Amino acid sequence: MKHVGNKILEYKKELVETFAKIFGDKKLMAEFLTDILTPTEFEALALRWQIVKKLKKGETHRSIAEDLGLGISTVTRGSRELRNKNGGFHLMLKKIGK
Repeated sequence: MKHVGNKILEYKKELVETFAKIFGDKKLMAEFLTDILTPTEFEALALRWQIVKKLKKGETHRSIAEDLGLGISTVTRGSRELRNKNGGFHLMLKKIGK
């Protein structure tokens, strides 16, 4: 995948633009995610979002890991990202009022 390396930023930007265009269309978003992600990737993404919401509510790492059937290290990664007050997790939680 050497040839992709120098183009990956461009590809990421295009993907973000695609998500932005379909953001308001739940049906299309679900279909797009189902098509672009493997079932395992889609589940992992859904679980990561649950981690963030539970952390924001103040739940402990251990209780989140047990509740979602995940390792503590997975929850810890979410916690690290949530500490960034200008990061995407905080911005999205603020946008949706959580």
